[in-house]
Amino acid sequence: MKFSTLSGLCLLTLASSAHAADDLTLSAKQLANLGIRTAALPPRQSGEIAGLAAQVVVPGSQMVVVSTPLPALVEQTLVGVGDSVKKGQVLARLQSPALAEAQRGLVQAATQAQLARENLTRDEQLFKDGIISESRYRATRGQSLEAAAALAERRQMLRLSGMPDSAIGQLQSGGSLSGLLAVTAPIEGVVLEKSASAGQRLDAATPLFKVAHLHPLALEIQAPLALTHGLKPGIAVAIPKYQASGKLTAVGRNLSGNNQTILLRAIIDRGDEALRPGQFVEASLAASGDEAAQWNLPNAALARVEGRTVVFVATPQGFHAATVTVVNEGAQNTVVNAPFKGDEKIAVHGVSALKAQMMGIGGGE
Repeated sequence: MKFSTLSGLCLLTLASSAHAADDLTLSAKQLANLGIRTAALPPRQSGEIAGLAAQVVVPGSQMVVVSTPLPALVEQTLVGVGDSVKKGQVLARLQSPALAEAQRGLVQAATQAQLARENLTRDEQLFKDGIISESRYRATRGQSLEAAAALAERRQMLRLSGMPDSAIGQLQSGGSLSGLLAVTAPIEGVVLEKSASAGQRLDAATPLFKVAHLHPLALEIQAPLALTHGLKPGIAVAIPKYQASGKLTAVGRNLSGNNQTILLRAIIDRGDEALRPGQFVEASLAASGDEAAQWNLPNAALARVEGRTVVFVATPQGFHAATVTVVNEGAQNTVVNAPFKGDEKIAVHGVSALKAQMMGIGGGE
């Protein structure tokens, strides 16, 4: 369809003409009359979505809370916040009367178990000789099993209290009772929190330390819903300011109630030594290589027509309305997916006039 002047445009219905009028033929005079100006297409982007608010966190599998297993008094703390610790290293020493009581229970249970085993051995021989009844033999065997179970329970209680098997064995062999309890680090890492001090009285299960392994670190990213289309675990994530990078591990399903964002989780395994848990940073996401090319266009270059977002690309005859997909819409610029070659020129001024002509509702000289 050719137009010699804007006054020669025909009115077209919105329902049937949008795609038919994607190619617009305009003369130089018409372009001047409409005030249309073009600009070179900005350089292609690598699919990066930048400037996303994020917070550095420790992966849940790399953090442990060390607590006191029994009511106790803190005698001494041996590490502070920021200290690096090895697995099994003593973090604090506690005095616990409950520990001494548990040890006494173990000694009693061990004695009873030994006596029950001796009774079982004797009655087993008497039963074989036909001196005692089977019922008595069964009762003796049941008492032996109960005593063994009670001993195992006492041993497990001391293990949960932080007492090693070697010390439990020595106690059963006649070692002395002690209320001194050593709290050790269950993993190698860094002490992030310390909530106890010398002289403090503690109830059972009171947190003492928070220890974490700080490599790799995790990232929690708050992303607008519009940006999450097409995102999937595995794409590259970067924190440019700290030259740190990693990959996306999860895309949330729920929107936050306040700012309507989606939570994205990532693992940062390169350059994470420059980061600190709890730190707020700006992150960027790089789309996978098989996605469409992305372009950062000024908002003035975009027009909405019947549910489509279009950019007017200059042609020898006038303009072509190219459909694009919005990836990230900002205050001044918008990132779009589009199959451009890269050498196109696009309309950046007078776009509303081109939209009107495309829809068949404009007029001119």
